[in-house]
Amino acid sequence: NRTTIVEFVLLGLANSRRLEITLFLFLVIAYFLILLGNFSVISITLVNNFLQTPMYYFLRNFALLEITFTSTFMPSTLYSLLTERKTISLPGCFLQMMFFYYLGTCTLFHMAVMSLDRFVAICHPLHYTAIMNNRCCLQLILSCWAVSFLLMFPPTLMTVQLPFCGPNVMNHFYCDASLLLQLSCADTAFIEELMFVTLIIILPGTLIVTAVSYGCIILTILHIPSSAGRKKAFSTCSAHLVVVTVFYSTCIYRYIRPAQRGGQDSDKVLSLFFSVLTQMLNPYIYSLRNKQVKQALKESILK
Repeated sequence: NRTTIVEFVLLGLANSRRLEITLFLFLVIAYFLILLGNFSVISITLVNNFLQTPMYYFLRNFALLEITFTSTFMPSTLYSLLTERKTISLPGCFLQMMFFYYLGTCTLFHMAVMSLDRFVAICHPLHYTAIMNNRCCLQLILSCWAVSFLLMFPPTLMTVQLPFCGPNVMNHFYCDASLLLQLSCADTAFIEELMFVTLIIILPGTLIVTAVSYGCIILTILHIPSSAGRKKAFSTCSAHLVVVTVFYSTCIYRYIRPAQRGGQDSDKVLSLFFSVLTQMLNPYIYSLRNKQVKQALKESILK
C-alpha cells in the first residue's frame, strides 16, 4: 500500500543517440545469432537419428534455456535503444527480474551438468551409456530447473513484495535485483543477506563441479597416446573453458562483491559479457563446431 511509483526508469546502455544506434545494431546482430545458433541446435538434434545421445540431449535443453534467458531482457532493451523509451512498469520489471535470475541460475546448473556428462564420457567411456541413461538425463535436467526455482524464488518473491516510494531510476538496461533493493523504502538487510548466501551457493558451487570435471578431463586427455587425439581434445576443451571462464568471472565479480550505490557503468558492461556475449558464443562452441553436428547440418541443408 505504500508503493507510490508506477514505473521504473532504466537508464540503459548509452547516453548519446549515436551510441544507442550503434549498440542497437550490435545487439540485433547478437540476438539474431543467438536465436539462429540455438534454434539450429534444437532442430538438428531433434531430427537427426545419430544425434540422439545424452550429450545432444543436454545441448538441446541448454539451447532452449539460452533462447528463453536472453529473451527476458533483449526485446525490451532493443526497443528502448530504438525508441528512447526508458520506462518499464512495476509488474514488467518484477517479472523480468524473476525470470532473469531464475533462468540465469538454470544456465549455471546446466553448464555444470554438461561438464559432468563430458567427464563421464571421456573418463569412463565404457560405463557412459549405463550411467547416462534416459532416466538419469531426465532427472538431471528436472533437478536443474527445480533446484534453481527453490533457490531463487524466496529472495525474488520477497523483493517483489517490498514497497517503492521513489526514486525510481536504475542505472542498468534490465531490472537488477541489487538496484531494486536500493530503491525500496523499507529495510532490505535480510533480503540482501539471503540473496548473497544464495549466490554463494550457486556460483562457487556450480563452478567447483565444472572446474573439477574439466580438470579430470584434462588429466585423462594427457594420457591419450596419439598427439593428434590430444590436440583435438584440447582444442575442444580450451574453447569450452574460455566460455566458462568469461561467464563465471563476470558473474562472480558482478554479484558476489557488494553492489555500488546507484549502479555503475562497469556493471552494465559485465552484464553484457555474461548475458549476451557468452550466450552468442555458446551454440557455436558447444555444438556447431562438432563434426557430427556440422555433418548433420550439411545433410539437412542439402535435403
